[in-house]
Amino acid sequence: SRDLRYWIQRRASVQLVEPKTHFSSVGFGARVTIQRNDGRQQTFAIVGEDEADPSKGSIAYSSPLARALMGKTVGETADIPGGEVEILALETVGPED
Repeated sequence: SRDLRYWIQRRASVQLVEPKTHFSSVGFGARVTIQRNDGRQQTFAIVGEDEADPSKGSIAYSSPLARALMGKTVGETADIPGGEVEILALETVGPED
């Protein structure tokens, strides 16, 4: 019963978003490559809450990391939990991702 209520509520609030073919700044549906202060590079796809799986490289648009990166462009820095990062690349997330 609880699961059914959850999915009914999710269906009622769903919003169809046309996929972008190019990103000039970080946004929903972007794949972002960042470099941390210690030199590590990480790549994340910014997706919906139900699709997020950080262990597989996808984070929810509502996560602290994604919120800190939103609207930034390649070459900009962002303050995230745990330090500062530089945005190295932006790509479009494909349907197979």
